[in-house]
This record gives sequence, C-alpha cells and structure tokens, in this order.
Amino acid sequence: MPAPRPHLGEPLALDLLNTRWIDADGPQDLLADTRGLRQWLAENDLAVQASEPMLHAVRTAREAILHAVRGESADELNKVLEHGRIRRTLTPAGPVAEPDIRQAEWLPAWLAADDLLNLLAAAPDRIKQCAHPNCVLWFHDTSKNGARRWHSMATCGNRAKATRHYAKKTHPDE
Repeated sequence: MPAPRPHLGEPLALDLLNTRWIDADGPQDLLADTRGLRQWLAENDLAVQASEPMLHAVRTAREAILHAVRGESADELNKVLEHGRIRRTLTPAGPVAEPDIRQAEWLPAWLAADDLLNLLAAAPDRIKQCAHPNCVLWFHDTSKNGARRWHSMATCGNRAKATRHYAKKTHPDE
C-alpha cells in the first residue's frame, strides 16, 4: 500500500497536486503506479477504474495544474480541458450540468482541471503553497482574513516556530 499522504481534504485540483510530498524518506509520489491512482480515486470518491492511460492523463493534469498555479503557463491546462466540456440539459428535475468527456480515462484529470478553474474564478489568491521551505504541499486558504501560511499549523507551522525559537536561543544578539 502506498505511504499515507500527509494532507487530505483539499479541493480536487489541489489534492491532485498533493499526491507528491516530502517526508523523512525523501520525495514521495502517490501516482507512481495504478495502485496509488486507485487510492487517490477512492479518496476523492471518483468511482472509475484505474488504468495506465488514466494514470498518464492524471499525471499530465497534475503538471498542468502545477504550472497554472505557479503562473507559468495555461497552455497545458487548456490542453487537458480540451478533453471534455460541461453539457447542460433540462430534465424533469430541473437544469443539469454534467461533464461530457470524449475518452473515459481523462475524466478524473479533466475534473481536476475544471476544479482549478472554479478555484481561480472564486478567489485565485486563496490558492497557496505551504510557506515552509521544505514543504511542497498546496492548500485552499479558507481562513477569514486569507493570511494562512501553512498547509498545517500542527506540522509545518510548528516546525517554523521551533526553528525561529532555536535560532533565538543560539543567537540571542540577532
């Protein structure tokens, strides 16, 4: 079984970014194989069958989302989004908007890319990378004032406080 991930519960696009992390054993990648993909799909209630083509699509989306949130390029994200669209229909129960994906293996990747668009439309400044220099995790800042800095105060926030405290003790004149 893949290693447990350190930060769950983010919106789908950011959760996909968080399939890579660094722990005591070094860099980890949940999407190293289809077993990890199955875990990610289950954690996000995506009831689809994991496959090698889907793994490729999801990894492609992860890179595209990363480049988009870093402000490097939207081209890759747009290529992922080209794999589908929202189809709107009127049913007896009312209006429905459903993803319409040409190739089924692209559904999770497309959903993550579409989720990023929703986050960017709502509050792009609330998409943040953890401020700890050794952390690669991302989070959606839902704090009241938007000043959250750490993916988790219990881990990275406390590490930063401990580092500052140690520096003051060993270099009191600074």
